[in-house]
Parts: sequence; C-alpha cells; structure tokens
Amino acid sequence: MLDKDYKIIEELQKILNSRKSEMPENSYVSLLFKKGNSEINSKIIEEANEYVEAVNSNSKSEIIHEAADLWFHNLVSLTLNDIQVSDILEELNRRFGVSGLEEKKSRDK
Repeated sequence: MLDKDYKIIEELQKILNSRKSEMPENSYVSLLFKKGNSEINSKIIEEANEYVEAVNSNSKSEIIHEAADLWFHNLVSLTLNDIQVSDILEELNRRFGVSGLEEKKSRDK
C-alpha cells in the first residue's frame, strides 16, 4: 500500500482496528472509542489549535509533534467511522491533477 517510510500509517490503522474490535480497558484509544465522535472531535479541535499555535511559533519540532498528534486523532476518528486510510488515499488520487478551484466548484453543485 504505502512506501516503507509510510508503513507506520498502516501499522497504526491495524492497531486502531484491533482496539476497536477488542476494546481493551487499559487503552486510551478504546476510551476515545467508548466516548464516541463528540469526544474525538473535541480532541481533533484541540490538536488542530495546538498545531496552528506551533506553526505560528515557527518551531519545526513543535509543528512536527503537533501534526503527529492531529494525524493520530484523525486516524482514530476515521477508524471509529469505519473509514480506512486507503479510502482517503483513493480520494486524494481522484483529486490528483485536478485544479483545487475546479474540485471545489464540483462539490458546490
């Protein structure tokens, strides 16, 4: 699926899928799954704000750290909603080579 440097995304997806099906009690992810979309959405908003603050600080290490947190919580949300990384990659591939303005216009119809 992904180049070896991106293998961690596949591994995280496997772990998240496992947490969703097994729901171990000592798992942060399982706790988020139990609390549902509302709690996960709150975490995504929190992490997005922290990411923006990191970008504004111009600290590359902080940006990387906060981007990883944001990606992780997005993956948790996708998993809860039965969406796989491959679904997102398909959508990105579909959009590739299409002007962003044209793609946005097609959604407005």
